[in-house]
Amino acid sequence: MILFDSFWNNVAFGFLAIVVLVLSANYVVDKLIRIAHHFGVSNTFIGLTVLSIGTSLPEIGSHLVASFGILAGHMDYRIASATVVGANIGSDVVQQTLILGVAILIIGTVHFPKSFLQTSYSLLIVTTLLVLGLGWDGQISRIDGAILLGLFGVYLFYLYISEPKEEISEEERKVHVIKEILLTCAGLLVLLFSSIITLDVTEYVVLKTGVGGSLIGVLTLGVASALPELFTAIISARKKATGLAVGTLIGSNIVNPLFGIGLGGLISSYYVPYPILFWDLPMKAISAVILLVWILSHQKKLNRWGAFMLILMYVVYVAVRIAYFPFD
Repeated sequence: MILFDSFWNNVAFGFLAIVVLVLSANYVVDKLIRIAHHFGVSNTFIGLTVLSIGTSLPEIGSHLVASFGILAGHMDYRIASATVVGANIGSDVVQQTLILGVAILIIGTVHFPKSFLQTSYSLLIVTTLLVLGLGWDGQISRIDGAILLGLFGVYLFYLYISEPKEEISEEERKVHVIKEILLTCAGLLVLLFSSIITLDVTEYVVLKTGVGGSLIGVLTLGVASALPELFTAIISARKKATGLAVGTLIGSNIVNPLFGIGLGGLISSYYVPYPILFWDLPMKAISAVILLVWILSHQKKLNRWGAFMLILMYVVYVAVRIAYFPFD
């Protein structure tokens, strides 16, 4: 859907589409929270599921558009795959380094319960290694996608049975569920349309410049896709809802690969370029392990010194990515 002859006009149009993508995702997240509260879902469950899935909507929407575009022959298989997978993993690295670091700087110190580290955080590391293993042959096949989606289903079921429901306030009971669902669907349509424009412009830029689609995905769509998590984390931190802030970030890093890559891989399969296998996924796993070691060695707490370490890891990640892995 390239509308202009000028390269920079198309780039500007693409950035505008990314802005609409993020704003529509935030709108949908607000509606999903209202619907979830109406049915008495707990805040912890909302953070790990509703918010995590909602803030991952830019990635999920991009995967759907890319996969169906690949099937229809409208999008290049290698470029579209590299872009959305790169954006997915790049967004995860941004969240668990830069955004988590910023959130900790605002909060001060966060204590991580042992149960949280044993379940959700451990699954984050396992998920990363699983995607790396499945994609090591340079492809996420439909079988690989089914495996990732199956694990995501198990994860949701575990969270559902382990989290008690909460009492519903009178204000939350007054929510018009049908209206909220219809508005949510409208927001999703806007999100999907902006995803189509974003991916079309990305393919155009890759063909014009030769820069890897995965690098563009990491530095543009990946960063933009992480903005909902950033806004959610900052708002939660200011409201002293530290569990919601951290739960959303960690939960989103589980949702992105399991649901996003799993769903897209099941639909069309994906090509996985070597920069993702040799840098993005390893960096995601390494940063997660370093953070876990830091937390365990500091009485299960993460303070501002740990936040500076996370931000530094993001700077190293981006610098190495640009310098040594610019092409697919």
